Amino acid sequence: MPDATATPQTPIARVNRFLRVNAPGFLVSLVIAVAAQFLSDHYGAPAMLMALLLGIAFHFLAEEGRCVEGIALTSRTVLRIGVALLGARISVELLIGLGPELITLVVAGVILTILFGLLGARVLGRGWRFALLTGGSVAICGASAAMAIAAVLPKNEHSERNLIFTVLGVTVLSTLAMIVYPVITQAMGLDDMQTGVFLGGTIHDVAQVVGAGFSVSQETGETATLVKLIRVTMLAPVVLVFSLAIRSYVDTSVEDGGKRPPLIPFFVLMFLLLAAINSFGLIPAFVQSALSDLSRWALLISIAAVGMKTSLRTILDVGGQAIILIVAETVFIAGFILIGIRMLTG
Repeated sequence: MPDATATPQTPIARVNRFLRVNAPGFLVSLVIAVAAQFLSDHYGAPAMLMALLLGIAFHFLAEEGRCVEGIALTSRTVLRIGVALLGARISVELLIGLGPELITLVVAGVILTILFGLLGARVLGRGWRFALLTGGSVAICGASAAMAIAAVLPKNEHSERNLIFTVLGVTVLSTLAMIVYPVITQAMGLDDMQTGVFLGGTIHDVAQVVGAGFSVSQETGETATLVKLIRVTMLAPVVLVFSLAIRSYVDTSVEDGGKRPPLIPFFVLMFLLLAAINSFGLIPAFVQSALSDLSRWALLISIAAVGMKTSLRTILDVGGQAIILIVAETVFIAGFILIGIRMLTG
């Protein structure tokens, strides 16, 4: 029986309690994210990778103590805010600028890479969750896609381990691609536009696409960034399809405490809403820049929290098949886009 004499909490009291419970974990995640950005700015290391590795080093904070609940909230809610804000960078104008043939090539690359991941996972004895996670992250936008997809996948005992492995894997592969792919395109005699399409259509993370593209030329950098943002545009539809398929065909009642997942995740709706507003030119450039920076920081902070929630020992348990799968997906999309460029542009 509830205590009849207990006074209901005022809104201010509820806010104070929320901050008291969650602020320590969030602030620790923020400090790790700032440190990761410092290392990235001064030593050229990928910020996401640094946040992940530093987070893993502080895993003990997520096991017990005052930071546990705040780390869990940050890894979940701040992550979704970051993904939603990515929509401010997307507009219909991006699609029109690339042309129908190259748009079709990029979209086909995304879809076929995910399907290839599902087939490869079946051959290698991995589950469908891992296939969607790795395939989607390789196909779309690396660590950001991995975190967005993980947010709608049903949870099991391997969920956090698989997410950490995928973020680590795509970040390392993306960094290697940033170095190797421009050399490959030069050896194959691709012009600046073709090189931009290849780099933007194959490298996993946005930062590495920009780095690789502008290291070749201004035109290559601009083309690569445009193509990459087309892939980012696919994030919301892919996550939506995954969510609807899981809701329809997967029994998540036990894993989610008897609650069915929402028909359309709220962060996907916000992504689409911001993309629609931006398509009508209603987001000023300075606001778009601010939202883009806020999105990047939210994702950086959340990946630090995800890192703290996972121990290094569990990552090492992922197995050699997982490495083979994510490398195979990377090689597949690179081969597909390269063949497509040759067919379309001669």
